Amino acid sequence: MPAVTLPPGPTTPQFVQALRALTSPRRGMHRMRDRYGDAFTIDVPPYGRALVISDPAEVKQLFLAGADAADKPDRNLGRVLGPGSLFALAGEEHRRQRKVLAPPFHGRRLTAYEKIVEEETARELASWPQGRAFATLPSMTRITLNVILRAVFGADGTAFAELRELLPRMIRLGSWLTVLPEPRTGLGRRGPWARFRAMRRDYDAIVARLITEAERDDALDEHDDILALMLRSRYDDGTGLSRADIADQLLTLLAAGHETTATTLAWAVERLRRHPAVLDALVDEVDAGGSALREATILEVERTRPVIDLVGRQVRVDGFRVGRWTVPKGYAVVVSVALIHDDESVFPDAHTFDPTRFLDVRPDLYRWIPFGGGVRRCLGAAFANMELSVVLRTMLRDVTLVPTGEPDERWHSRGVANAPARGGRAVVRRRTATALS
Repeated sequence: MPAVTLPPGPTTPQFVQALRALTSPRRGMHRMRDRYGDAFTIDVPPYGRALVISDPAEVKQLFLAGADAADKPDRNLGRVLGPGSLFALAGEEHRRQRKVLAPPFHGRRLTAYEKIVEEETARELASWPQGRAFATLPSMTRITLNVILRAVFGADGTAFAELRELLPRMIRLGSWLTVLPEPRTGLGRRGPWARFRAMRRDYDAIVARLITEAERDDALDEHDDILALMLRSRYDDGTGLSRADIADQLLTLLAAGHETTATTLAWAVERLRRHPAVLDALVDEVDAGGSALREATILEVERTRPVIDLVGRQVRVDGFRVGRWTVPKGYAVVVSVALIHDDESVFPDAHTFDPTRFLDVRPDLYRWIPFGGGVRRCLGAAFANMELSVVLRTMLRDVTLVPTGEPDERWHSRGVANAPARGGRAVVRRRTATALS
């Protein structure tokens, strides 16, 4: 067996490290890098003993490793999203389902959803108050929820109303349960896990209704929503997705793409109000019908304010090699997104918000990693960036975002996602026809 080679790290008990990780995750990572270097070991839930890395070469090696050597963490979002979720699947089954689910999220399919995003954004913007500060995160959450219900679930009428009421509570609770231990058998009849299971039963009943209605629809082949596309999808052997798998994957798409996209939009508002030159240039570009700077700005928001900070793999073999380290079986290897995004050797002048660094430059997917990487890179990354672009375009077209000299908003952990502590506060004025001309 190869000798284990690991860097040093804190030696405090797991519960102490867990408390620090929950209360100041981003600051704690930077402190450990200052003390131990660009790699160190930790012992925190849900990963347990883990090697943290932030060197791009080591990150690339991890992302390119085969699933037989390093795959999904044992404890992940699959615990709350279901056994058919992409987060829960491993190896060949993960590859098969990902291949079936990929087509709706790429190419011309995305264009079909842009109108939905613009409609929901314009509807929400009409309710924004003028001339007084308010948090934009609740608005962005409503936009992304309505978009995903229409684009992914194809929901309307009663089902739309039921899901819109149920899913935010379900996802909010599930985000916290992901980082908490699951109760032993017989001890989970009450409390948060019991509440979540009750919500999941309600969700499954609604989705079963939607699937039945879709299967009876003679015009199913004409529908563009992702539920309809899933029902029409087939594996290589001609079989389709089971109802249980469809329900798990729809919930996965919602959980992975709803709150995270809304939070990134709130961060975008927070960043733009503090960088008026970028804001002015974006407004001019929108008025001229361009998009290059807006797309670069989205990449820079995702670099400087990543919503998900850790990407992990579980080691499945003895003596797994990643760069300088030899990791024992059972350990996790975790990539700190914030550490690599803030590294001056990776992104010069890293602490400056500068969208021009991404103008006419495609980001290196082993250095810019807000969506993870390798075979487990977020399936909906292109959908998320399309949605971000359309929401920002519509916002800059319809309202004037008033700059501010207030300090940056602090980071606030919402379980899985890291949000601006004050919700991405904004002050806006409605753009008049005169101003637009």
